[in-house]
Amino acid sequence: MAVERTPARPDPDELLQRVQREARAAARGRLKVFFGACAGVGKTYAMLEAARKQRAAGTDVVIGYVEPHGRIETEVLLTGLERLPTQQLVHRGITLAEFDLDAALRRKPRLLLVDELAHSNPPGTRHAKRWQDVRELLEAGIDVFTTVNVQHLESANDIVARITGTQVRETVPDSLLEDADEVELIDLPPDDLLERLREGKIYLPDQADRAQAAFFRKGNLIALRQLALRATADRVDAAMREYRERHAIAETWAAGERVLVCIGPDALSERLVRRARRLASALHAEWLAAYVETPGLQRLPQAARDRVLRTLKLAESLGAQTSNLSGETVADELLYLARQRNVSKIIVGKPVRSHLFDRLRPSLVDALIRDSGDIDILVVTSEPGAPVTALPRLPKRSSRHPAYLKGLAAVALATLICAGLFRILGLTNLVMIYLLAVVWVAARYGRGPSVLAAVVGVGLFDFLFVEPYFSFAVSDTQYLLTFAVMLTVGLLISNLTAQGRRGASVARHRERRMRELNALSSELSRERSREQLVRVLCQHILEAVGGRATVLLPDTGGHLLDPSLFCTRGRVPPPGQTRFPVPGNDLGIAQWAYDHQRRAGLGTDTLASADAVYLPLKALQRCIGVLALRPREPRQLEVPEQMHLLDAMVNQAAVAIERVELAEAARSASIEIESERLRNALLSAISHDFRTPLATIIGAATTLLSGPPGDIDEKHRRTLLQSLLGEAERLHRLAGNLLDLSRLDAERPALKRDWLAIDELIGAALAQLRGVLGVRVARVELAPELPLFPGDEILIGQLLINLIENAAKHTPSGSPIEVAAHADADWLHVTVRDRGPGLPVGEEQHIFEKFQRGHAEGAQSGFGLGLTIARAIVGAHGGQIAARQREGGGAEFEFTLPLHRAERPADE
Repeated sequence: MAVERTPARPDPDELLQRVQREARAAARGRLKVFFGACAGVGKTYAMLEAARKQRAAGTDVVIGYVEPHGRIETEVLLTGLERLPTQQLVHRGITLAEFDLDAALRRKPRLLLVDELAHSNPPGTRHAKRWQDVRELLEAGIDVFTTVNVQHLESANDIVARITGTQVRETVPDSLLEDADEVELIDLPPDDLLERLREGKIYLPDQADRAQAAFFRKGNLIALRQLALRATADRVDAAMREYRERHAIAETWAAGERVLVCIGPDALSERLVRRARRLASALHAEWLAAYVETPGLQRLPQAARDRVLRTLKLAESLGAQTSNLSGETVADELLYLARQRNVSKIIVGKPVRSHLFDRLRPSLVDALIRDSGDIDILVVTSEPGAPVTALPRLPKRSSRHPAYLKGLAAVALATLICAGLFRILGLTNLVMIYLLAVVWVAARYGRGPSVLAAVVGVGLFDFLFVEPYFSFAVSDTQYLLTFAVMLTVGLLISNLTAQGRRGASVARHRERRMRELNALSSELSRERSREQLVRVLCQHILEAVGGRATVLLPDTGGHLLDPSLFCTRGRVPPPGQTRFPVPGNDLGIAQWAYDHQRRAGLGTDTLASADAVYLPLKALQRCIGVLALRPREPRQLEVPEQMHLLDAMVNQAAVAIERVELAEAARSASIEIESERLRNALLSAISHDFRTPLATIIGAATTLLSGPPGDIDEKHRRTLLQSLLGEAERLHRLAGNLLDLSRLDAERPALKRDWLAIDELIGAALAQLRGVLGVRVARVELAPELPLFPGDEILIGQLLINLIENAAKHTPSGSPIEVAAHADADWLHVTVRDRGPGLPVGEEQHIFEKFQRGHAEGAQSGFGLGLTIARAIVGAHGGQIAARQREGGGAEFEFTLPLHRAERPADE
């Protein structure tokens, strides 16, 4: 089904989109891109010159980041312009000077210069790409000048790789260039660019020699220049179309050539397509092919419909943009499309007038010439000696007889109603009853039955209700005008109602297609795994076309694997059949579609003998896989709109799958970064905290063993042994913390719950830490009659030891440490307080992370695992732990434990 448009009225969807775009543009900054073919054409220089002109005009201009590349002329232009300080980041041992996005947002100038749009930011910045920084600046209302080369455009990435042999890794989405408010092409002929390269104005001499032998070959530069010119021309053409739409300019602006060819169901259409292709090539112009389906052409025989589809497919294979339109007249629809796309020439076939009725009405050529305005109309005739074929005659509607009979029945019913009301109502009201019947027939059965109803209604009205009765003679000539008006209104109403029915049918078709795409997009946005995304795609594809489908995904080497998912519409896979049967040859077709990122198989120009079509899942960065579809009705694939719908669905799914894969890669990278951070922290802690006690142990042991036993008095010997014991116990605690954390992290510990008394556990912990506390005073405040609570005695003891030891480490000698406990109806509350330096502001929760150590002066070293283990123990018991600043100075740690034994499943 095609899409119908009313040529005389703007599309409301386009108006709404235009209003939304203008509203978004008003709230964001303006983007100007200085665009070039490659490095060295002078983009940065042109950007700085434009910035200096803006500054001279009074604009607040700030340089966010500009890379001068050691060029003196660029450094001169930087003089006098305010520059933001760069952000210093260390990456792989190298300090990098990067654009500081936060500093730019705080400064918020009117115009900001950001060079090298395609640059990749190092880890540690908010965005992975600089173009994402630019987008955030634009959303903040800051105007941006930036630079980019054509090889960094995402759509040109593969073309540049084939031309130059170099795969560009840093790319920019095309949408950023399309959404730019202004694109200025900085062009330089290849010979001049090579001269600048030899003069050392682009790279250093040794780098220039390598560049000229590789990327900067003259052929490469010519091809890149052509790509840049074409991209700029496309951008200018889109800007011109947008301007014409915004200002409601219907006339064609022949700023560039664009050819439109009209396709029909006759044999001449293929010649028209080839002629349009040759003309477009000669003019170096875009070309379009359109077929307009009018109500009269909807009853074409199947052979004529197949010819139209083949011709559209031929045009698409030759590079045309195809459209399947629908409307009342071919001329109106063609002219509407031509003015919308700024077409300069329309190619049509010479009309064949083989019937008298055809000669009485104006032809398509006549209608186009009358209304085309400044659009050229080219009329092409058939080859000399070729048989002249007229438009196929439409088949008779043998199946519509019941509709005509029902239309006559409606008129008969209206006649009976008029007969009953003849003495009550006037003739004018009786006419309204007949017209009501005509409207009902038109709405229900279409134009033909309604026309018959109008004619028969006029005749019955004259025969039965106008004097002389039961005769078609008319006594009063004024009734002739009544009959004419009645017949005219009836025909007009039937025609308008039929158009309304047809428009409603087209709208329902459009709504169904949009609903399918929206439903697919909605489900794809909810899924978070590649398998579910593949299943959703197959389900919606089969709802649209039926048959069988599967998705083939590649291995790490880029070879498609056997499909692992079977989809069939309306039934479960039969026993033993769990996958879509793809023979070896067809798997090769799928591999070709994947490698070349083009459709292959059934209904395409490549290996069309296959019984399935293979559609590549092309995402933004790469091809994800291939959809294999074996439709129930292969002819569906010959309809361009159906293939466009399938392509849209496949592209949506490919982007969704890529989004999931990128999210998984980001999570993996985050885990690797965190693992690396923890590993480095662990090695740092081990190297520091194990070295100190080991040095003490080695020194004491060396002293004890270095001389005869009599050389060391008993007091000194005992001090050395106590030092050995203390440092060994310290190592034991450090190793115990590592083992405890490993056990708590590896799996949820199986708690050995007993009814415990908190006062006994506090006393045991203080006794064990007597040597650590030293001269510090430990104060214990216990509420009377504290209840027993369920818990693991060893783990709760370790919890208290870690908290009290942490307080001792971060308090000066002689400072008191307080331990308090009280209970309410459901929870036991235990608090450890100290009078040390307190907690860093904002670090109340961060200190429970692994390897977080205090930085207080005089604090003892450690792994920074004690509080992490404490939090894990409390969490395993179903409690909570928190840290906060203590009034009057110091820190306060409080944990809560449930007083009632949890249910069995929770314990497990």
